[in-house]
Amino acid sequence: MGDVVSGKNLIPESFPGASVDLAAQIGMLWELIKAPLIVPLLRLAVYICLAMTVMLFLERLYMGIVIILVKLFWKKPDKRYNWEPIRDDLEIGNSAFPLVLIQIPMFNEKEVYKISIGAACNLSWPSDRLVIQVLDDSTDYVIKDMIEKECQRWASKGVNIRYQIRETRGGYKAGALKEGLKHDYVKDCDYVTIFDADFRPEPDFLRRAIPFLEFNPQIALVQARWRFVNSDECLLTRMQEMSLDYHFTVEQEVGSATHAFFGFNGTGGVWRIAAINEAGGWKDRTTVEDMDLAVRAGLKGWKFLYLGDLQVKSELPSTFKAFRYQQHRWSCGPANLFRKMVMEIVRNKKVTLWKKVYVIYSFFFVRKIIAHMVTFFFFCVVLPLTILVPEVEVPIWGAIYIPCIITTLNSVGTPRSIHLLFYWILFENVMSLHRTKATFIGLLDAKRSNEWVVTEKLGDALKNNKTAKQAPKKFKINIGDRIHLTELGFAVFLFFTGCYDFMYGKHNYFIYIFLQTITFLIVGFGYVGTIVPSS
Repeated sequence: MGDVVSGKNLIPESFPGASVDLAAQIGMLWELIKAPLIVPLLRLAVYICLAMTVMLFLERLYMGIVIILVKLFWKKPDKRYNWEPIRDDLEIGNSAFPLVLIQIPMFNEKEVYKISIGAACNLSWPSDRLVIQVLDDSTDYVIKDMIEKECQRWASKGVNIRYQIRETRGGYKAGALKEGLKHDYVKDCDYVTIFDADFRPEPDFLRRAIPFLEFNPQIALVQARWRFVNSDECLLTRMQEMSLDYHFTVEQEVGSATHAFFGFNGTGGVWRIAAINEAGGWKDRTTVEDMDLAVRAGLKGWKFLYLGDLQVKSELPSTFKAFRYQQHRWSCGPANLFRKMVMEIVRNKKVTLWKKVYVIYSFFFVRKIIAHMVTFFFFCVVLPLTILVPEVEVPIWGAIYIPCIITTLNSVGTPRSIHLLFYWILFENVMSLHRTKATFIGLLDAKRSNEWVVTEKLGDALKNNKTAKQAPKKFKINIGDRIHLTELGFAVFLFFTGCYDFMYGKHNYFIYIFLQTITFLIVGFGYVGTIVPSS
């Protein structure tokens, strides 16, 4: 059982081209810098990681306790707030129903545009009290033509649907939504509902959501829960379902019940237009325009309501490339928004100190920054390094017990996937590298902080390809899309530390480390998600 890393341990004598002299020199250099430099720095890193782990643990424990109390003792939303169905009135006709705008932003949505347009047009709401607005920023003129013709087809059936385009994509989604609210026919609308191109609401969506806004003037937003039509498509979509179900089942529910505040999910929600205007409208300063608007509206004193039983079907990205782009946006955007808004939140006079602490510490700092960083640095960097520096100890409660409890608390959202929990941990550890990098980009407001790539949706394309009678398609492998060198580099690092722990270590971390190495290799070589054949 070796207590130190020596040059001979690092470079075996039998390794081709490695000499004893070289190994001795490396060993002497290592011994020279280890005690005065490496050990103190690594010990400091362990303390920081343990502190972040405790912060994350307390946050998860707090939300776990609150969600239990909510489920057992809290009143249902229709009992906490005024709610009654809006009924037809024979005397005043449909004017009892408020005028509602539906916005569907699109960008080259060839596979799914019919789904969202059709679902919006089939909503159970008086046709003269509904305006459907398709905001098409497509750059492919063939797809533009297809979407426009679909709008014309529904318009010919008497649906009040408007097809809107812009000269440029300035501001991306935020710019499209902002531009859509400027049209004259929108001025009389009281509420706006936003559906991304892959979302398909049930016909009674508005009848269940709008009364909360109509009879509770303090509510600005009603957010529905997402359900995923392709969660069983591959292992990647199952992993996403586990993460997002926790977000909706716990995070959104707790925020709604305790502070009437949470981050708008960008789609599947109904906004009071007056609240949007009071908050300053849509802004494109980050890639999370939805969260930006929610925070600004929350600071104005508006309340938000999450309805877990109001569900909207949607699609998860099933290709790893699309998933990585989405995770970059979802990790970089909140960090960048935190950088730009933290002092604005501190100086705000309209909300309580407790709510400010909740938004800054819990909503932003722990969930959007600490959660990514501690997962990556602790389990992929610091813990493996302590194997090479046995003078630095990681207490078992920090390395095993607390992470296991956090993982168990995270699993409550998707009980059907409990058997995938261990692989989910390994996959989330790998993705934490990508998310941590994006978080730093956002915090530093670096070059890619405003990078916006629309998440690719496949719709029924793959299913249609499987059933169609046609010649097999060839696969084109783009090395840049499939090979991820950073993940492969970490696989090599972890394999080395795992081998060293197996030979000289005393904690048996090598079991976890070898499994984590395999996961890094799988992701590094791009064998994750659906592989789409070339056309």
